[in-house]
Amino acid sequence: MKNDKKMFVLVEVILAVLVAILAFMMIQEKNGKNLDKVSVIIQNSDDSQWAAFKYGLKMAAQDQGIEIFVVSTGEELTLEEERRVIEREIDNGADAVIVQPVLENDTEKILKKIEKKVPVMLVEHTASKGKKGAKLPIVEPDHYAMGKALAQELLEDYNGNMEGKTLGILSESEELESIRNRRKGLIDGLKDTGVSIRWSVNKTSEKEKKASLKTQPKVDVVVALDNHSFITAGRCSVTGNLNGALLYGIGNSTEAVYYLDTKVAECLLVPDEFNVGYQSLTEVAKNLKNYFYNMQDKIVSYTVIRKETLFSKENQEILFTLSQ
Repeated sequence: MKNDKKMFVLVEVILAVLVAILAFMMIQEKNGKNLDKVSVIIQNSDDSQWAAFKYGLKMAAQDQGIEIFVVSTGEELTLEEERRVIEREIDNGADAVIVQPVLENDTEKILKKIEKKVPVMLVEHTASKGKKGAKLPIVEPDHYAMGKALAQELLEDYNGNMEGKTLGILSESEELESIRNRRKGLIDGLKDTGVSIRWSVNKTSEKEKKASLKTQPKVDVVVALDNHSFITAGRCSVTGNLNGALLYGIGNSTEAVYYLDTKVAECLLVPDEFNVGYQSLTEVAKNLKNYFYNMQDKIVSYTVIRKETLFSKENQEILFTLSQ
């Protein structure tokens, strides 16, 4: 009986030692583990409109101890190309992905399938083409509010009376939920003001937009609902192809700011793309550090800028992030 007791104690001691060794090895493994890696897939990633977004990613990566990699992409990824890029990044060790989704019929289905492998965070717009589908977390501006804010700026310039005035709208494809919401906000904000929307051009490439603008009837105001459209309209205004129309719009690049600074444009709304980058990576980092954490949707702010307020103290930080 005495020998049995000694054997029991010995086994307990051995088990305790093994547990201690295992715990030590786990701690050493964790301490020696490489940083979590997050791959970022956005359209035309080298475009200047992503400067603030990428700067936000960089700052969040430093704060969270994350390794980020922004994939080099072309102007117009297809869904199949985007899927292949994401799968390649996962095969190369990506622990999570941040994605600006290509909008095709099966986008949500494919991204939900990928989400079973690694966390997926969307940026800029949802993966849905106007239908309710599988929920994926997203960081984006309040698109409807920006459209409505543009309407308010117009009304202020016209003292609340746009009776008899004509308007043209320039944007990317309206299949994008972001564009649809911006347009809805603009139209709702101009309801019962007397303004007439004479035309609406929805094209993806600058070449298509320029060609379309040349054939549109003359209007008093052109509203551009995204950065590329704003820049296209600015270039057309410089060459006289806007026929003297005043330009208002949404943009997030140094070129967009240039057209405001040179008085080509009257008003520019700048979404906080720095925080799109910062918040998206921060949410991913929380999930990577805690498996049970559910990533949250985040809505970022925007700033209304005029020529006279462009270099104000309040806007210095915005200009700084756009130039990074």
